[in-house]
Amino acid sequence: MFRLFKSRRGIHLFSGAAFTPLIKVVSAVGLVMLLSGAHPTYAKEISQGCLALQEQYPQFKGVTIVDAINPHTPGYEALDPQDPSQYVGFDIDLAEELGSCLGFKVSYIPVAFSALIPTLQSGQAGLVISDIYATEERAKAVDFITYSKVSDGVLVAKNNPKKISGINSSMCGAVAAENTGYVEVPLIQNLAPHCTAESKGIPTVQLYDNNAACIQAILTGRADTYVNDVNTVDQAVKAYPDKLEKAVAVTLPYYVGIGVPKDKPAFRAAMFAALKEVIGSGKAAMMLKKWGLDAGSIPEPAIISSK
Repeated sequence: MFRLFKSRRGIHLFSGAAFTPLIKVVSAVGLVMLLSGAHPTYAKEISQGCLALQEQYPQFKGVTIVDAINPHTPGYEALDPQDPSQYVGFDIDLAEELGSCLGFKVSYIPVAFSALIPTLQSGQAGLVISDIYATEERAKAVDFITYSKVSDGVLVAKNNPKKISGINSSMCGAVAAENTGYVEVPLIQNLAPHCTAESKGIPTVQLYDNNAACIQAILTGRADTYVNDVNTVDQAVKAYPDKLEKAVAVTLPYYVGIGVPKDKPAFRAAMFAALKEVIGSGKAAMMLKKWGLDAGSIPEPAIISSK
């Protein structure tokens, strides 16, 4: 069975960026069965554990479930350079593996990061696997199943001209490019009182729809820094080694989670069990290695839910 973590307020102990649902429409169907850029199945062999789950949850076998993604995070989800009609990355492989384990197919709908949760709430998608941090505020809108620890990197221009050393007073007066809805936004904005107390300028946050736009903001000199998942930052440095560098890595008290509808407890339980099977089999670690990600980032899965 899955574990439901709650704090003394009846909410999971993590905190994070505020999120205001844009839409909340009750879907007329159970799980979404829309076709939207189907992807080849990743898994070939079905374990005995997965076969048992298919018997336990037969309602998901043979259906197609839409995964809402923001495909601008190389290593996690991005357009396939060999075939731009397809998506590649760890999150894509994970979605395919979970689908294979439970017997459903996965199709994808690309949206802006800030639209991931609204797309799930509206019924246009049945799940979200897109490097999204499972925060307390977001868990008021959807439930999360955690599958990765969070470590952020601070991306800056080569040689770090502003000498930024983290989410601290070194960001005073700097311009940060961030994705709309990211947890890093309020963390940077909350530096304002400290900067004012030190008679320094407050940090400015420029909001964008995806990681690629944030990285371009630094490359073009419109922003001084970009704080995001350390693997995303490392990928950016790898792509532009003469123009970008990672100033530092910082640890944040969050986990990355799979978003699932609050009104689908059976699906949540099935996905939780399938994730444990995929992790226990060693396949998740192999997929992380395949995409050059930290194999030590996998935690014991947990469910984060809030009212």
